[in-house]
Amino acid sequence: MPSLFGLERDKDVEALRELLATSDNPMVRKRAAEILGNLDETGDEEIETLVAAVQNDEDEAVRAASIDALTQLEAIDALLTALGRNVPEESANWAKAETFVSDLTADAPELRMAAANVLGQIGSENAVRPLMSALDDRDPRVRARAARALGQIGEPTAAGALANRLHGEPLPVRREAADALGHLGGDDALEGLLTIVDADSEELRRTAATSLGRFGDERPIDALVDLLGDESDLVRRSAVFSLIEILSNVDSEKSDDLRQSIVERMSASDDPSIVQSLAEIVEEGTQLHQRRNAVCMLGRVAGEQSKKTAGESLINVLDDEDQLIQQFAATSLAEIGGRSVETALLHTIDEATSTDAIAMAAFTLGKVGSDRAKRRLERLVDDTESEEVRRKAFSAMSKLGGGGQDFGGLDF
Repeated sequence: MPSLFGLERDKDVEALRELLATSDNPMVRKRAAEILGNLDETGDEEIETLVAAVQNDEDEAVRAASIDALTQLEAIDALLTALGRNVPEESANWAKAETFVSDLTADAPELRMAAANVLGQIGSENAVRPLMSALDDRDPRVRARAARALGQIGEPTAAGALANRLHGEPLPVRREAADALGHLGGDDALEGLLTIVDADSEELRRTAATSLGRFGDERPIDALVDLLGDESDLVRRSAVFSLIEILSNVDSEKSDDLRQSIVERMSASDDPSIVQSLAEIVEEGTQLHQRRNAVCMLGRVAGEQSKKTAGESLINVLDDEDQLIQQFAATSLAEIGGRSVETALLHTIDEATSTDAIAMAAFTLGKVGSDRAKRRLERLVDDTESEEVRRKAFSAMSKLGGGGQDFGGLDF
């Protein structure tokens, strides 16, 4: 049998169903249920297997994971049936919300968990007070799901109640409360999160770092900068992602000063995980402003241990569809400088198929190149059929003392 990771990667629904139904290991059954809940495509057989786990599995963690999976799959009617509840004839969300609000005080903890899950999914504001009351439920599984639901609804008045669950609770409850506070925002949520940035639990500190990045303003900056010195690589990386997210949302008048402050702290650590996190944002990010910020910062924070990672990431976006990213990448490569960057740029000129990449590599060599770069640029001017490449090469040669006509390059 392949690993659970392999089954998840391959979306092997049949094998996951079999594990959930027959494995002797409750941890395996729990993880199989979680994966089924995260898959995009599931059919009736998968729903039936999850229903059977809710009804019959002897392990409470497996039952809870199966309830979560059915909720994520929006199989609400099946979930109700599994828990012995009648399906409301009225299919509107308000009718379902009324049903599940009453179930928050049901005898069976599985039904109370399901109620909290569905109320969060529906997003009914009328459920906020009942869910806040459910934070006092005797079962920590219910408390955790009530906290998650309050985060999904996003009602700021729940912040105080959630902050009270950040301490003295089992870790799953504390983690869900911390995550929910990041979705709520506001002063109360921020104050609560700041009390756990030095928590003993690495997982809780990481959740706090992620949640602080959702605030969209500069208030959490100091705490996140402090987390750049955390002993955990995962916490440090979460702090980097959050700092970039905040920089992408603050007013432009403030962003330069904030960026400089953050860069100074990142540079002082010479931590490869910080550069790796920035590189991931550059390569995999979906928000343009975040990618631009990461590109800008890479060249300024890359220390001796991480120049190669930073350089490779920047070389790869010299032909990005966003021209500002191209320009920022050239500037960052010049910030790194050195023979290794020059070599990588020369390799790009020799091997790249993109005219944009060759042109920007040539232009950047004007900032970091030596005599060997000048010689290669001279050949490039003679060989290229692209006027843009020729223009950038002339500009670079002028900067290197090659006597070519200076066409001005790019405006930075």
